[in-house]
Amino acid sequence: MVKQASFQSGVTTLEEPFFKLDNLNSYSQSFTSNYASFQSPQNDRINTAVAECIFLQLDNLQCFEVVDRQYESKGIIFNNCIAIEPSNPAFPPHSGLIVLMSSPKSGLLEATFVNPVHSVSAFVTSSQRLVLSAYNESHQLLDCAILPSGNLANSDSLLAPNILLSVSAQNIHSICFHAFDAQFTVDDLSFSY
Repeated sequence: MVKQASFQSGVTTLEEPFFKLDNLNSYSQSFTSNYASFQSPQNDRINTAVAECIFLQLDNLQCFEVVDRQYESKGIIFNNCIAIEPSNPAFPPHSGLIVLMSSPKSGLLEATFVNPVHSVSAFVTSSQRLVLSAYNESHQLLDCAILPSGNLANSDSLLAPNILLSVSAQNIHSICFHAFDAQFTVDDLSFSY
């Protein structure tokens, strides 16, 4: 004797009463009220990898303040950096009044991260070509972004001031803004873990 297996899919078809318009509305209301009343216990913790983005507010700095460890609690330490309120209209801030500038050595601003990050962005205005480079802990180049020419305000540059430069890579330990024989400003710097 040959046995035949029978398969019932259990799939609801459009002809069945579940798919009538009134039934869908009541199902939707029931689902919505059940979902809205769901509360997870307060002691339960969900371990998920959520990217944390840090945005530096520069307006708490004083004009001509040397910037080094002011943002260490946020995860970044600067080198060769000063806060200024630009008096030259060619270097307008992107937001607020204060920007960062390289000093005492012109053309080079560096920052090291307390913990490695995976992306860094900033708005830059420069009198010449500028490179934003990202390095790992062995100081090997991971990524770079280039402002191809100067972008001063009220100049004949084809680039507007405050161009966004961004770098991204795993395990960025430090960054460097470098413009050979040039002045530049950095504003609204942000980074993500």
